Amino acid sequence: MLTLTDNAVEAIRDLMVGEDVPSDAGLRISAKADDAGTLELTLASTPHAGDQVIEKEDVRVFVAEDTAPILDDKALDAQPGAPGQPTFRLDRRA
Repeated sequence: MLTLTDNAVEAIRDLMVGEDVPSDAGLRISAKADDAGTLELTLASTPHAGDQVIEKEDVRVFVAEDTAPILDDKALDAQPGAPGQPTFRLDRRA
């Protein structure tokens, strides 16, 4: 299952600040429909049917059912950027 670093948790929290999303909303990771091999990150109010839900502290990440297997051995990390624009990356867990 995908894990979240502390930096990723903080970045997701920052993205939610000021957004008009419910408190149980989260970051959704899915395959980009028109670009094979590319993942898309979006804010979602609720998980889609079949999504894997990952929670750490007060942050939720929804992983699309068809994307979950390729992220199984990964950790989501983030680097701070401009306010509200962190850079996310996936690293293989050791």
